[in-house]
Amino acid sequence: MNIDQMLGLITGILFGFLLQKGRVLRFEKQVGAMLLKDMTIFKFMLSAILVGMVGIALLKDAGIITLSHKPMNLGAVLLGGSLFGAGWAVMGFCPGTSIGALGEGRWHAMFAVAGMVAGAALYAELFPLFKTTVLTWKDFGKIGLLDVLSVSQWVIIPLFWTGTISLFFWFEKKGL
Repeated sequence: MNIDQMLGLITGILFGFLLQKGRVLRFEKQVGAMLLKDMTIFKFMLSAILVGMVGIALLKDAGIITLSHKPMNLGAVLLGGSLFGAGWAVMGFCPGTSIGALGEGRWHAMFAVAGMVAGAALYAELFPLFKTTVLTWKDFGKIGLLDVLSVSQWVIIPLFWTGTISLFFWFEKKGL
């Protein structure tokens, strides 16, 4: 096992631990998020985004990593987002939480994992068809928020942090 694999394993274990400790693997938390009555999952995801965006920006500025956007394709976003949302609503798990729930011993999560594997296989089989249909719908190319706004990431990051922290306070005030 090389160092990248070791780091991946350690990161995965830590992520699973945090998912479990944050109680986001619980079915009632998933349903609460879908009904916008329990913001635990949103707070967890937004916290990860806050930390990740700063870490990635610092790594990019230090020249350790190079970012490369995937093309912004309207058809792919609409189809993929719809399938992701439908799967989450039906199973009560997103990909990360389904694996975490399985690790916690919730065997019903195996159906979500099987659905993801079947969906990936079906996508691979249908890719030639998608390539000439859905993936041709309104391709915006490799764009990002910084490209669209023509501002530094260090302008966006504090604004996003401020908005997110304000949202956290609002969630707490509302008991969400």
